[in-house]
Formats: sequence, structure tokens, C-alpha cells
Amino acid sequence: MAIDWTKLYQKYKGKWLVLKADEKTVVVSGKAASEVFQLALKKGYTKPILTYVPQKLLTLVGRSV
Repeated sequence: MAIDWTKLYQKYKGKWLVLKADEKTVVVSGKAASEVFQLALKKGYTKPILTYVPQKLLTLVGRSV
């Protein structure tokens, strides 16, 4: 099932995020991946989901040959 990250994109452009297992709830955010990851571990998240929210969205369209 697809997850709508529209609100995450609007709020966290250009930042690293650690998400809960539901892949919607932000645990911690920041500018550096290592910092964000370590903060999540300190908060007790043993398997944090780390992702980057780009400044600009790039639309790609695929085509099979």
C-alpha cells in the first residue's frame, strides 16, 4: 500500500528523518544522517527507518522496451 508523504515533504524538505515502523510518524529530524540516527537510538528505537526528504521532487516516468 502506498504511503502519502506529502505533509512530510512540506514540513521536512532537505532534512533527514527517522520514522517509526508505520513509516508515517517522525521520531526525529535534522540536517545530518548520523546525528539523526544516533538520536533515534538514544530514544530507544533499535531499528530506525532513516530517510532523506529532498529539497525538490523529481518526477520520473519509466517505459519498457
